[in-house]
Amino acid sequence: MDFSNKHVVVTGGTGALGGAVVGALLEAGGHCTVSYVHLAEAQRFEYREHAKVMLVALSDLADQAQVAKLYAAVPGTLWASIHLAGGFAAGKVAETDEPALMAQLESNLISCFLCCRAAVNAMLLGEQGGRIVNVAARPALEPRSGAGMSAYTVAKAGVAALTVALAEEVAKEGILVNAVAPSIMDTPANRAAMPKANFDVWPKVEEVAATILFLASPENKVTRGAVVPVYGKA
Repeated sequence: MDFSNKHVVVTGGTGALGGAVVGALLEAGGHCTVSYVHLAEAQRFEYREHAKVMLVALSDLADQAQVAKLYAAVPGTLWASIHLAGGFAAGKVAETDEPALMAQLESNLISCFLCCRAAVNAMLLGEQGGRIVNVAARPALEPRSGAGMSAYTVAKAGVAALTVALAEEVAKEGILVNAVAPSIMDTPANRAAMPKANFDVWPKVEEVAATILFLASPENKVTRGAVVPVYGKA
């Protein structure tokens, strides 16, 4: 896959999956504009000083003005926008109050919607088409598996629905929109949270990144409106 001279926005790019995605993009010749919220995470980011990486500090991707700042920082014509940023919180419906619900909607669905909006407008301005890749989750496709994390499930189901609807809206403009739906990924944080789990069955971040990269690439010429399960053996 060739991303030579292609500019790509990656939200949440300083996280575990983000590092794998950005690394693969750089290896393929891409230029990455990467958002982050926590300074410590940016300081640990392996590619923070790479010549083809621009880090952009944001406080809230659910804020339209903050999102506009991110896309304004792209130093060239936007080719792809990959939306990894999000949040997770478990909780049964009876235990989830309105602020907790809104936090999941804002960090997952609203942030994704606003980034999709900004990306589409930038791509229409560039008149070269483009690619958008969102991140849903397994419970978005299998809601029964979302019992005990209903607010998160609802938010990620919204991301999946947004992906399919937007894909239909912009296909004729040469913009292909897709999403991946991971199960629990093999990250240090997930291993620490679930030390007794069978890590071997979890998809590796590099494997999920490979699927994202294809969907975002010029080599993807026909796939749109897909929410691709990336479950590994889980």
